[in-house]
Amino acid sequence: MKVRFYKAAEREFDEAVQYYESQLPALGERYRQAVKEALERVKLFPEAYSSLSKRTRRCLVSKFPYGIIYKVAGKQIIL
Repeated sequence: MKVRFYKAAEREFDEAVQYYESQLPALGERYRQAVKEALERVKLFPEAYSSLSKRTRRCLVSKFPYGIIYKVAGKQIIL
């Protein structure tokens, strides 16, 4: 499956990485890695996560207070 980010989601992700990096060196990179791992889980099992509405689901990011909200459209996962 291919993952596509909305511009706003990409911006929010970048801001969170910068915030965590400003709090503790390397924390931003740990957050980035946790999101990457969550995205891999979503790509493998897109229907496995909590349904928020008819078309959207949420996968929680390990060790951080974030969830990835996404929808599956054909062979794409849209964040």
